[in-house]
Amino acid sequence: MILAGLDGSDSSWRATAYAAGLARRQNATLAIAYIQPVLGAATALAGAAVEETTREIAEELLTALREAEHRLRDVWQVDWRFLTVRGDPYTGLARLADELRADGVVVGASEQAGHRVIGSVAVRLVKAGRWPVTVVP
Repeated sequence: MILAGLDGSDSSWRATAYAAGLARRQNATLAIAYIQPVLGAATALAGAAVEETTREIAEELLTALREAEHRLRDVWQVDWRFLTVRGDPYTGLARLADELRADGVVVGASEQAGHRVIGSVAVRLVKAGRWPVTVVP
């Protein structure tokens, strides 16, 4: 079982493609996870709108994944599933990796400058030391 984190960023799409290749070569199942962000206190008033937006993002990601699978079906196939949970990205990916007993986790490198100071999801996953983690630029 290979777990890939997908949030729609370029690096997360590259990570998902890398994870798909890894799953194919290892004859493993690929779990692709989108973690829907939770609302902070400042955005609680816009809760329904934010929740609807994150649901739409999840649907758009799943549609894009299905289109990619359709385009590549003659080249190679991989057994995959799409999962989405609510929470912060680190906790959601860590929980899924544990629940799925993932053999590896693949995520994209953070594209946000602030993560160099407070730590990215990728760095936190590596520091957890519970699964092999590949960070794709």
